[in-house]
Amino acid sequence: MPLSPPAAREPVHTRAITLNGYAREDGLFDVEAYLSDTKPWAFENEDRGVIDPGTPLHGMWMRMTVDVDLTIVACEAATEHSPYALCPSAAPNFARLAGLRIRPGFLKEANARVAGAAGCTHLRELLQQMATTAYQAVYPARARLKVKPAREEPAETDRAARLLNACIAYGTDSPVVRRNWPDLYTGPAEHKAEPAPAK
Repeated sequence: MPLSPPAAREPVHTRAITLNGYAREDGLFDVEAYLSDTKPWAFENEDRGVIDPGTPLHGMWMRMTVDVDLTIVACEAATEHSPYALCPSAAPNFARLAGLRIRPGFLKEANARVAGAAGCTHLRELLQQMATTAYQAVYPARARLKVKPAREEPAETDRAARLLNACIAYGTDSPVVRRNWPDLYTGPAEHKAEPAPAK
């Protein structure tokens, strides 16, 4: 269902973020992101002069290469457009993310490696979306390509513990939890499903 009709208005800013996941021929996966910020009018910038309408104030790229276990093999960033001439010098520091594994706690670890003046606010903002895109790309592709992870997968109970109450779909009283983890369901008794048989 779309949003309700808006009040009369005019555009003043557009942020666009595009993320794509790719399965590579060598068995690795790439997640690529592009972030841009544009205005619908020209404005002055001390380092760049006049920025024309639709020309990005920020235009930043990042590519994260991960293995089937979601360990980052390589990370490359590039700043194509920025408000300050110095900004592009932060991009190479994102190579420091190599070796991290995308799992609970990833963002804290990643941000520590490119924190503060070592990084870029806008590139750091991409990390959560890139991690989510990596999950969305790798897990279905692994199943489709019948690729086994090198590391042991977390037990289903561990997965449930991480997901429970993370959003409305995984609320303990939701039909999703009732269907997938009936023993953890806390909704009305008349809707409780029988516990799944032991495997």
